[in-house]
Amino acid sequence: MSSVNDGRFLYFAFGSNLLRQRLQHQNPSASLYNTARLKDYELKFGFWADNVQSRWHGAVATIEYCPGAEVWGVIWTMSNQHLSTLDKQEGVSRGLYSPLEVSVETEHGPVLCRTYKMNNFRPGLPSPQYKKVVCLGAEENGLPAEYLKKLDDVETNGYNGPSLLDELKL
Repeated sequence: MSSVNDGRFLYFAFGSNLLRQRLQHQNPSASLYNTARLKDYELKFGFWADNVQSRWHGAVATIEYCPGAEVWGVIWTMSNQHLSTLDKQEGVSRGLYSPLEVSVETEHGPVLCRTYKMNNFRPGLPSPQYKKVVCLGAEENGLPAEYLKKLDDVETNGYNGPSLLDELKL
């Protein structure tokens, strides 16, 4: 796993963890390192099983290998003590996501980071609330305008009730 000095690691976020308030909700040590691009992967929204009930009330983000595609995101530096809380948030012990190490491109060159990929992917539509968190995080961190447009164009499931978004202090 990619680590930096002083007991910290690098994490590449591309979904709801783009938004600082979302990531720091359970991982307060997270601090912005840089924006980055993951080549040959595509952003997808889906579920890890059939008939899933999620706190987001819709599909969530993952990455899928796709030559020629790219996913923009944020590199966070985090304390090693929050590796277990990040894994828990991503459902690693329940088999929902698997951690992987990826090389992402930054303005200063390639960087090795930890990220997560959904297991047993089944496509679906995100809730408007989940999409809002992803878009806010992308805007907050200055991702490219054409990528922001791509995120804004994502279709949602139209869910209109309470969600995890209500717990975040935006």
